[in-house]
Amino acid sequence: MKNPDAPEVPSRILVVGPSWVGDMVMAQSLFITLKNSQPDCHIDVLAPAWTFSLLARMPQVAKAIAMPLTHGQFGLIDRMSLGKRLRSENYGKAIVLPNSWKSALIPFFADIPVRTGYIGEYRWGLLNDVRKLDKTVLTMTVQRFVALGLPQNAALPPEFPIPAIAIRQDRQQAVIDKFRLKPAPGILALCPGAEYGPAKRWPARYYAEIAQKKIEQGEQVWLFGSDKDKEIAEQINNQTAGRCNDFTGRTSLAEAVDLMSLADTVVTNDSGLMHVAAALDKKIIALYGSSDPGFTPPLNAKAQVISLNLACAPCFKRECPLYPTGHNANTRCLTEIKPDWILDLIGN
Repeated sequence: MKNPDAPEVPSRILVVGPSWVGDMVMAQSLFITLKNSQPDCHIDVLAPAWTFSLLARMPQVAKAIAMPLTHGQFGLIDRMSLGKRLRSENYGKAIVLPNSWKSALIPFFADIPVRTGYIGEYRWGLLNDVRKLDKTVLTMTVQRFVALGLPQNAALPPEFPIPAIAIRQDRQQAVIDKFRLKPAPGILALCPGAEYGPAKRWPARYYAEIAQKKIEQGEQVWLFGSDKDKEIAEQINNQTAGRCNDFTGRTSLAEAVDLMSLADTVVTNDSGLMHVAAALDKKIIALYGSSDPGFTPPLNAKAQVISLNLACAPCFKRECPLYPTGHNANTRCLTEIKPDWILDLIGN
């Protein structure tokens, strides 16, 4: 069996990727690390098909392979079948980013010689380069990803490269044409959603106040999010007399990325789109409530993280545990971050 601590040589690597937008963006730091240490290595990523548009904008990735199962599905036969099909790819190493037991099955069935990952759900046997995660040393998600690309004896915590999504002018022009836009300097992007839950969402009325002020100053305001964010986006747009460009639920992830690349400033909750904006090197104002800005911060030197650091935070709850369901507008960790403060940070 190959020694996991042996010096690496150019090889074919399969990375089992995460299933969240933000985590996939942060995974690019691992891809860059692998390429920096092995410039000739070939990196394929096994991931949900909806992440392919992100991976296509990461030049380190050679190929994206569709995970045939949705989040939570076990599908042993499907995993075994895909693993056997991947044997012909002759991967020398697999890096498994998710911590679940089932996520390690496909590299095992693919007979990949070195299979690296954290112990997770007791994955001895499925993984043969098993790492123990010390959360007091690897305090950030991105550090945990990058450490899996280094030898077991590497110094920790590792330095990590900053994700950088590649943007092409033809893709930008395609979304400009599709949505009949007239981009101009001063575009403000607002990302008012957060799939995890309302305890991560700054109030819609605050976003609306920001939007109203910037529109009055002659700027364009664009709203981003998925179908699940349409209601909150409508609230914001209604309070600005419909003068925002509302893209929620109207774009693919690829289109959202290319549209956001045209913005100047992004105000956002802790969400996947926050990490996209960071990887696009945008000026970001990131609003944190129930989550921990030290664990998953926007990886961008221009980012300004706003957190009140209350005694009850971070609680990592989907809904505020201090208030009844339906009254999350009273969540102090977010409501006490006032719009005037954010407007000052945006500037003129």
